[in-house]
Amino acid sequence: MPELPEAEVVARQLRAHLLGAQLNECWVGRADIVREGLPTLSWYRGAVLEAVERYGKSVALGFKQEDELRYVVAELGMTGLLLFHATQTKHPQHVHVRMSFTGGGESELRYWNPRRFGRLSLLDREGLDRYRARRFGVDPLTVTRDEFVRLMQARRGRLKPLLMHQQVIAGIGNIYANEILFRARLHPNREVNRLRKATMITLYDTMQAVLRESITCGGSSVKDFYAPDGTEGQYKRHHLVYGKEGQSCPNCCGRMIRRLQSERSSFYCPACQSNRLPG
Repeated sequence: MPELPEAEVVARQLRAHLLGAQLNECWVGRADIVREGLPTLSWYRGAVLEAVERYGKSVALGFKQEDELRYVVAELGMTGLLLFHATQTKHPQHVHVRMSFTGGGESELRYWNPRRFGRLSLLDREGLDRYRARRFGVDPLTVTRDEFVRLMQARRGRLKPLLMHQQVIAGIGNIYANEILFRARLHPNREVNRLRKATMITLYDTMQAVLRESITCGGSSVKDFYAPDGTEGQYKRHHLVYGKEGQSCPNCCGRMIRRLQSERSSFYCPACQSNRLPG
């Protein structure tokens, strides 16, 4: 479930509490939770956390030892969380990695992931560059309006799957795709190549607004998302369409519907988001 806003909240908390701290020990409970680089694990002991970055729905911790930089990239996947020591979890047996620190505001960071769709990767700089190039498209918070329009003009297919295509636009999942499209009054099945430039600009501005508003609210705690300090995201209180099947549309008072699209639920108002409107 964690998407871009939730990953950004995680990254900001890690920066605030752990930058400059030294990694003392890293315990890995099961080898298959590390996608690559497990034989290099011993290198990280004694390294200092120099940077925390977000790429799509993943969080990268950059460690420095002497003049060398290496990274621990945590994929949050559907159920992955990075949690400080004091944060309680429902099922502690799903804590698969523990990192202990000195010199920071927190003594331990844990990677909790019951379904294990996400993994950790231990990478050097070249490995991180390859990882990013392979997995992530443009970042929706940093891509410019002109870049976004050019990207859309070069694509074909339906609008919602494109927004969720991580190798095209990194970080948007089902929750925020539904919210963005509703606010932009665009049907999930609209053909991208039939949108006018003005509509693409509206979509860009809406995407930026929704994601930034959610980050300000701490993300959306739907099901099991918690920030590292255990707080829940409050943006779910501002959802206008996600999970609102059968409820009244806040714009026209019509009925929200749910349709299965690419094995994911699309929530929308058929009146406000007509697929017959001009692009």
